[in-house]
Amino acid sequence: MTAQPGAAFDAFLRTTAHRTAERRDWTSADGPLPALYLSHGAPPLFDEPEWIEALFAWAQRLPRPKGILIVSAHWESAPLMLSSPEAATPLVYDFGGFAERYFKMRYETPEASAMAERVAAAMPDTEPVHRHPSRGLDHGAWVPLKVMYPDGDIPVLQLSIPTHDPDRLMAIGRRLRPLREEGYLVIGSGFMTHGLPFIDFSDKVPGWSADFDAWAAEALAAGDIDTLASYRSKAPGMPYAHPTVDHYVPLFVAYGAASEAEQPAATVIDGFWLGLSKRSFELV
Repeated sequence: MTAQPGAAFDAFLRTTAHRTAERRDWTSADGPLPALYLSHGAPPLFDEPEWIEALFAWAQRLPRPKGILIVSAHWESAPLMLSSPEAATPLVYDFGGFAERYFKMRYETPEASAMAERVAAAMPDTEPVHRHPSRGLDHGAWVPLKVMYPDGDIPVLQLSIPTHDPDRLMAIGRRLRPLREEGYLVIGSGFMTHGLPFIDFSDKVPGWSADFDAWAAEALAAGDIDTLASYRSKAPGMPYAHPTVDHYVPLFVAYGAASEAEQPAATVIDGFWLGLSKRSFELV
């Protein structure tokens, strides 16, 4: 951890972020972009140089998407809703107790109306998408994206989580699958373990976090959706790993958007932060 809030992010902007110029735009010859699940951290992610480097390297490896659709643990709303497509919509600072600097950060992305129309058209009449006139990106979206795509030059929309039901979330993801073939990046953003009430804010990894992470890693490596969906009864470490499940269930949107429902996930980031699992993966 750095003494000055966001010092690691400042160093990243000075030394590394310019490498976005090396990225090439997605073309149809690239085929579908992967579907991602990432553990998004919180504002102190900007104090973690290794985590910043890993997220940026992940984005650096991918073609530059036409747009990004992200589902964050921090927007639970039914019916299904889309954030405002207006350019530079103000962010949502849905956190407390952090340095004042984080409440002043901006992530001003381009207008995304065409993308909003495409997402809405992908949904069936039984799952209509409502357009929020003013809601911006919450920290489950803008914190990781500010590292992965620091230029803020890609249209971004956030889709709400209308349910915790894995089957319904998978169905939403399946509707989004064609967007990947058109150059859009679909992301589920949560945290592989999120037992905030039970951590001591040290580097010690609680048993419930380590056990849940190991269980999830095994199921992800096997592409075992049935096991992942049965987390309430099968996962060790519950309910400590997820007192609420909002940070876990975005992975089902990513799996639904994947080309095959049951496929091994490729873990890109692992390890722990303050005892919480950072496991993040991609699906093709």
